[in-house]
Amino acid sequence: MLEEIRQQAQQAAEELLEAARLKTGDLVVIGCSSSEISDHKIGSHSSAEIGEAVFTAIYGIFHKQGIHIAAQCCEHLNRALILEQETAERFGYEPVNVVPQLKAGGSFATAAYHTLSNPVAVEWVKAHAGIDIGDTLIGMHLRAVAVPVRLKISSIGSAHVVAARTRAKFIGGIRACYDDSKE
Repeated sequence: MLEEIRQQAQQAAEELLEAARLKTGDLVVIGCSSSEISDHKIGSHSSAEIGEAVFTAIYGIFHKQGIHIAAQCCEHLNRALILEQETAERFGYEPVNVVPQLKAGGSFATAAYHTLSNPVAVEWVKAHAGIDIGDTLIGMHLRAVAVPVRLKISSIGSAHVVAARTRAKFIGGIRACYDDSKE
């Protein structure tokens, strides 16, 4: 089962990478409920094994492309995010002091904390794209104009998967012209 979950997570990351036209240096936010993946109510059956399988699969895809990842914690940590200290500094995010645990932060964020070389927690990010596995509500961590991305893969395990990319705001009126490459 873990190998199938790993493959599904990898596929979702690969599809978002292509559909969102992500480039080196961009930031992606991932929210993940291991409980939902294992067909339980969100927050009720955290699994360190599932969290690690999903994190390592997704991280491997984005890291190879030079794309930064922010792992969203659960509501018990106010949806704080775990990322590399270097990434927090690059984007100007101020670290906060918290260490995610299986039942306070969630299995995915805990896996991120134990996998990254120099992890820190921050209270918010403004990511270029994101994947929400199990309806964890990542929208608060996306840039202002989020655009749904329809992935071929619609679930990981039993968890519903939704993805989004962001685009620049369109400003102006009927006389304005827009650069289609920035959509």
